[in-house]
Amino acid sequence: MGNPRGVARDFDALEVRRMRALALMRESFNNSQIGHELMVANQTVSRWRKEYSEGGRKALEQAGRAGRKPLLADKQAKLLTNKLLAGPEKLGYETPLWTCQRVADLIEQEFQIRYHPGHVWRILRALGWSPQRPVGRALERDEKAIREWKQVTWPNAKKKPRKKAAPLSSLTKAD
Repeated sequence: MGNPRGVARDFDALEVRRMRALALMRESFNNSQIGHELMVANQTVSRWRKEYSEGGRKALEQAGRAGRKPLLADKQAKLLTNKLLAGPEKLGYETPLWTCQRVADLIEQEFQIRYHPGHVWRILRALGWSPQRPVGRALERDEKAIREWKQVTWPNAKKKPRKKAAPLSSLTKAD
């Protein structure tokens, strides 16, 4: 089942739980009792018991990090951040917009490490960068004219509200 999204696994706590299971195994508890005590499936306890019988205590110790090690070292990641902050124009791009393809090209040029552009967002997220949407505005935009139109022209062009009619309750029936 795994952890909820964004929650890192606590490898130390997992090892403590396996060692607690080992202690219970040595006290002759069965898989069901151990599973109930540690709130894990019986199959998990069975797997731990098998690993222990084949590899001893060492087999139940912490395995280390999960997944592949990152290709970019911490030093390289800091250097990448500095390059990103300098902006894409400094590297010869016409627009001030970082795309995953551009970042992948930068990483390959600087560090000789090839990343698929579809995976670069993970690196950017780890560095604290978030996706941004460029503001779609015309280069010819005249802010002063827009402000004047909103404050002067538009209010004058809007229809004026009609005077409110008298409420029905105030009308009297003609005799």
